[in-house]
Amino acid sequence: MVSDEHYLIDPVRLAFQWTDGPLPLAFVEVARLGPTPTLLPPFPLIGLGNPANPAAKWLDTVVESPVEVHSLVEQVTRHPMAAAAVTNLLRSTADLAMKHALPLESMCYGMLQGSSEHIAWRDARPNALPARPGQLIVTRDNSTLSITIDRPAARNAIDAPLRDALNEAFSLAALDPDVRRVKLRSTGKAFSVGADLGEFGTTRDPANAHGIRALTLPAYPLSRCGKIVDCHVQGACVGSGLEMVAFAGRITAAPSAWFQLPELAMGLIPGAGGTISVPRRIGRQRAALMILSGRRVNAATALRWGLIDAIVDQPPVDPGRADPDRS
Repeated sequence: MVSDEHYLIDPVRLAFQWTDGPLPLAFVEVARLGPTPTLLPPFPLIGLGNPANPAAKWLDTVVESPVEVHSLVEQVTRHPMAAAAVTNLLRSTADLAMKHALPLESMCYGMLQGSSEHIAWRDARPNALPARPGQLIVTRDNSTLSITIDRPAARNAIDAPLRDALNEAFSLAALDPDVRRVKLRSTGKAFSVGADLGEFGTTRDPANAHGIRALTLPAYPLSRCGKIVDCHVQGACVGSGLEMVAFAGRITAAPSAWFQLPELAMGLIPGAGGTISVPRRIGRQRAALMILSGRRVNAATALRWGLIDAIVDQPPVDPGRADPDRS
């Protein structure tokens, strides 16, 4: 049972419930659900009960392990604008082609960059020390293109130069018909902890930031060549790192790998293609569960959900050598 009864609503009165006053989220008991409503509320509608119940298919998500009710309540009530935005985005893009869905994600992300929730998070952060720059190593062996993120000192955080290099490398894979396989790897103990937080807020104009993403986001070429991408994940696979990986046709992970989409705590949503790539891997409801809770998902759960295809204990790529063929 949900810890705060204020958020548990009666499915019979569902069509009228949200007119009683603003709610950041609501829970319904799946076993009591009736026909699909003609209108959904503009906030997350979350089920309690069996996710496999056919009546639950129109809900935004259904609570299941490792996510607990209290973590959803805590996260969403702290960041209601971001939670509402991503909920409506996931509903809207579920049936859209990637080329149409990605710009919608970017515009939604840009809107939230100007929100009070994100500004409060940004202003509360201490100034980050600049991290050591990395490199993207791209090699080709006949029809195989190997791409290695090599910034282990920063846990392979993706800064602007790495983002631009990834965009260029995946564009090559998407445009060259002779490239039939792409191996995506990274050096060190973490696959990637996501976007470099030291760069957050450097572009304050949301419209300008949207324009930059339209030209440089690796998700655009990845959405065209993802089927030929083979990725192996070790350690942390967080934020934009996970969003990028989820486009891949085949994903393996080390037993100790874990996955997380933490953007809601920043007053944001996944903005590197994750609201498109992750739902297409694990379904809209489980993607919403990861985004709204911010909880980590281990390799075993990721395999059960279909986020990865196999658990494989491969030796990591050597930092300093960045030889993809050793992974």
